[in-house]
Amino acid sequence: MKLPYAEPYKIKMIEPIFSSSRSEREQWIKKARYNLFNLKSRQVFIDLLTDSGTGAMSQEQWSAIMSGDESYAGSRSFDQMQETITSLTGFPYVLPTHQGRAAENVLFSVLVKEGDVIPGNAHFDTTKGHIEFRKASAFDCTIDAAGDTTRYHPFKGNIDIGKLENIYQVFGKHRIPMIIVTITCNSTGGQPVSMQNLREIRAFADRYGIPVIFDAARFAENAYFIKTREKGYEDHTIREIVREMFALADGMTMSSKKDGIVNMGGFIALRNKAIYQESTTFNIMFEGYITYGGMSGRDMAALAQGLEEATTFEYLESRIRQVQYLGQQLHDKGIPVQEPFGGHAIFVDANRFLPHVPRAEYIAQTLALELYIESGVRAVEIGTLLADRDPETRENRYPRLEMVRLTIPRRVYTSNHMDYVAAALQNIYLRRETITSGYRIRYEAPIMRHFTVELEKISRR
Repeated sequence: MKLPYAEPYKIKMIEPIFSSSRSEREQWIKKARYNLFNLKSRQVFIDLLTDSGTGAMSQEQWSAIMSGDESYAGSRSFDQMQETITSLTGFPYVLPTHQGRAAENVLFSVLVKEGDVIPGNAHFDTTKGHIEFRKASAFDCTIDAAGDTTRYHPFKGNIDIGKLENIYQVFGKHRIPMIIVTITCNSTGGQPVSMQNLREIRAFADRYGIPVIFDAARFAENAYFIKTREKGYEDHTIREIVREMFALADGMTMSSKKDGIVNMGGFIALRNKAIYQESTTFNIMFEGYITYGGMSGRDMAALAQGLEEATTFEYLESRIRQVQYLGQQLHDKGIPVQEPFGGHAIFVDANRFLPHVPRAEYIAQTLALELYIESGVRAVEIGTLLADRDPETRENRYPRLEMVRLTIPRRVYTSNHMDYVAAALQNIYLRRETITSGYRIRYEAPIMRHFTVELEKISRR
């Protein structure tokens, strides 16, 4: 018989996790104001809130930590990190930051001004937040197929060039400081962008003289999908694909807590020396000196090693196979999910799962809360709460998709954990018709409300 697939690593250290009763979870989530971010980690059995900084580092990364150079300026660990980044991406100028949103804050302080328009493929929460904080506007130009979870398209993260053209015709070059391409595209379900689409975006940008910036937190996963889904790349290595992808951009921001497989860190990498020099001023003001930028030397050393590991096919195949395993479990149980499965998470279609809950009562958040109460599994809402309010009207923005993201940390959980998550969702799915009401907001921050929102349950009798 054909031998089954096995992970290319073995477990050397464990961390205990604790189960709880349903009554305990009901009390805890009520005290947390029905905000899953407010839960204590000890109150969570399987934590699928995020893959950001939650992965397990390798023995080589832990070894690198012990050799980290903590010099304030000119750190050897920075040189190592910069050399690795430049080798992978081709970008000669690198600025470290403490995480991805900090990289956005620094770079956008240079590029974005009030009244600007930034098109892209479904900007994620911090990206949109930094844009709107500067009184600019983010426009979603993702292809329409991304909004249909039942439709198969191998690259649902793609940008519709026609939509880009419409933005340009309405606003003109002077109001478009950059195009942001998120690889993979988190808000559409961890969906990749094809190399062909990246070429089309580059051609559009060159035609009108607009820079292209990648939000590259999961660039290695994007390269894996190009290799496995896009014709002509079957025999390319991951690093060859990565280099070709970044050759089509002018710069990038990176949350290294994803495809860098570290617990903290980020960076900006650029081709343009003038933008780099302007960015150094903001980096020093907001983050730290230009050779540490909010990161310790040990973290930079671990990141350099993590980037090497994350761009191997063996690691990526193991990573994405686990995501696909959970996705197939849910699909086989009839649970509606975004298809094809993405790279870092499975996204449950809450609109199809809970059709009786009004959109104004936060469908995806309702489902995420049900999952926690049922099982102790913490997921995250990617829907109306995250979409926030329109800056002008202050009305809720209702996105095309209301999804619960089951985000799988790297090298942390086993197949048994995935089986547990699938069984918990199946239990809820079997009683879904009894869930007819959701939640209302008691308190919300003026921007990026989902992190600190307080909710109360709506009861209908």
